[in-house]
Amino acid sequence: MANAKQLMVEILSRQPDDSTYDALLRELAYARMIHRGLRDSDAGRTMSEEEARKRVESWRR
Repeated sequence: MANAKQLMVEILSRQPDDSTYDALLRELAYARMIHRGLRDSDAGRTMSEEEARKRVESWRR
């Protein structure tokens, strides 16, 4: 598996040359969120759709 710097370079190299700083940061953050989510899933740290809906509803109150 590639190290963090290699992954970042790979992600950034796929972006258009005229990408803004903010767009590049968003891409890196998105990749990080996906990576963390997959790790959580592999470790069994998930919840049912029903539980997720309940939590979101509680935020609306």
